[in-house]
Amino acid sequence: MVKIGMVIGDRYEVLEKIGTGGMSDVYKAKDHKLNRLVAVKVLKQEFSENENFVSKFRVEAQSTAGLLHPNTVNVYDVGDEDGINYIVMELVDGITLKKYIEKKSRLSVKEAVSIAIQVAMGLEAAHNNGIIHRDIKPQNIMISRDGKVKVTDFGIAKAATSNTITSNVMGSVHYTSPEQARGGYSDAKSDIYSLGITLFEMLTGRVPFNGDTTVAIAIKHIQEELPSPAEFNDEIPISVEKIVLKCCQKSPDRRYQSAAELIADLKRSLITPDKDFVSLVDPDEEGATRVASEEEEEMLHGGSGRLSDTEQMRLKSDVMKDYDRDDNYDDYDKKRPRRRTYDDDDDFYGYSKSPNKRRSGSGSNSSQSRVEKLTIVMAIISAALVGFIVLLLLGRSLGIFGGEEEPIEGASTELSSVEEVTESSDGIEVPDVVGKTVAEAVSILHDDKGFDVEKAADSANTAAKDTVVSMSPAAGDKTQSGSKVTIYISDGSNYSTQAATAEVSTAKSEGQVTVPNIIGMTSEDAVITLVEAGLEAGKVVETTNEDSNLTGLICAQSIAPQTSVSQGTVINMELSTGPAKVTYSYNAEIAAPTEGENYTYGIPVKVTLVTSDGTTLLSTTTTDFPVQGTYKGITAPTGTLTFVYTATAPTSTNPETGETTGGETQEYTVTRAVTFTQEN
Repeated sequence: MVKIGMVIGDRYEVLEKIGTGGMSDVYKAKDHKLNRLVAVKVLKQEFSENENFVSKFRVEAQSTAGLLHPNTVNVYDVGDEDGINYIVMELVDGITLKKYIEKKSRLSVKEAVSIAIQVAMGLEAAHNNGIIHRDIKPQNIMISRDGKVKVTDFGIAKAATSNTITSNVMGSVHYTSPEQARGGYSDAKSDIYSLGITLFEMLTGRVPFNGDTTVAIAIKHIQEELPSPAEFNDEIPISVEKIVLKCCQKSPDRRYQSAAELIADLKRSLITPDKDFVSLVDPDEEGATRVASEEEEEMLHGGSGRLSDTEQMRLKSDVMKDYDRDDNYDDYDKKRPRRRTYDDDDDFYGYSKSPNKRRSGSGSNSSQSRVEKLTIVMAIISAALVGFIVLLLLGRSLGIFGGEEEPIEGASTELSSVEEVTESSDGIEVPDVVGKTVAEAVSILHDDKGFDVEKAADSANTAAKDTVVSMSPAAGDKTQSGSKVTIYISDGSNYSTQAATAEVSTAKSEGQVTVPNIIGMTSEDAVITLVEAGLEAGKVVETTNEDSNLTGLICAQSIAPQTSVSQGTVINMELSTGPAKVTYSYNAEIAAPTEGENYTYGIPVKVTLVTSDGTTLLSTTTTDFPVQGTYKGITAPTGTLTFVYTATAPTSTNPETGETTGGETQEYTVTRAVTFTQEN
């Protein structure tokens, strides 16, 4: 156990506890060998006793010790002593991004993007060294007092990644990628997803998915469409909105494929925030060739995509201007000069507001000019060639050039390629988006083709929620660019076990997995088991089951255990409410007590009918017999009919003594057994 004042590793004197997490505690310590302050992260006791975990922890910490980057918290040392497993790291004088967001409610767009760029740069350095973080969240991002952003917890994050979501670290699941929630393979694109969620929180002050349990939140990451951050903050420009959405695509191959790609778009959003340049990729058209825009060509000529030292300072200034206003740092305000911050009239990263102008001294203007001239010449030649081919074909169709001659080789191919990118007089062909998600459909129809997309609900289908089930105009029809295309979207109300099972045969294969046996588990344990196996937990439907031992547990699953299915297949479940309940009915015609029961007609009788499980069906006092009534839905097969009345006891005389007895008034209780009829 770590105590204040103790020395770890014969050099690190523990000064104070400065933080705690789900798996570790962090202490401020003094390194007596190098005479500097450091942070010592100590693994909690429950994890230190797991040899497998400790081994992974040590290996991963050692591998990240060689990662040196201004946007990462550097690891200096790792070791263990008397059961204490620790990592020695750079001590950052500042606060976590999580606390920073809480202090400010939400960040400005420029500040959030600036922080995201620095985080992405730290991730880029890690990814280039084969290190995947796997636990990116605001709690693992530090902001120093001088505005520097640093990513921490590289070592413990990877070591802590077992294919489960049952960790007691509640915070992590809010930022976990769908593939991590499923327990599947995660790579650099998983970190990009988590950074997208972190950017969402910086911009809106909230996380996109929430729930009562880690399982509920993880399932939302897997199944639910990410809400747009612009729904919670209307100041977010379209470029930043789409950057978040692209980072957080469910499918990794539709996200940014590297941190470098993300950095490029984040930088560009600072320059032209209202420019709609982020492409949400359609997998069917991913391999298509397109011409670079002027702005993209400008970015290509602009350099390596990394931030220079000057650019780093500009990024820090966006963060620093908010620290300057922070009451907690008044002392620092007095000691340092104010920094110049970027506003809308500034050049940023060497760009002016005109995309065709750069600051002098770049050495790129002359080479760029030559490329532009060459591009223009090539375009003119291509246009002339295409025009010649069109005239030639037109002349042949009119018989001018003797239409029976063989066509020029390649002419039809060139013409068809022109037609593919040019809107004909009939309009543009409407692409097929049936079966795609709403986000995918909008990206294809609006972003790629320029149609005005209108959404309409459709409840008369068995498709999963937010799936496009039909469209108008139909796929393949032609209509003008900018015209309306209506997509009809499933509300998921009829999404059934049969529909989910049918998906197995059509799902894209991401590797085969074996369906586990979840019968006999609680619904929560069953969901966890399915997610860990790489499957998706579907609906849980309550049903009756004759096995009373399964009451309150899963009694059936839509796909049998040990079946081999595609990863991500939906498994629906049935939860037993117990054996089926049998009900009974009783058509009553209750006769009065008999004379043998010392009853005389006209005497009031209290009549009570109670079932064997204690339910009172009738309680009344009457002199009118028979008592009639119809009772349905009785939950017990038998009951008891009771009569209570007061009558005069009969008299009798003893012949030997001549003594007469009876004649007094007394209360009589008479009972009868009743059997009810089972209902169909």
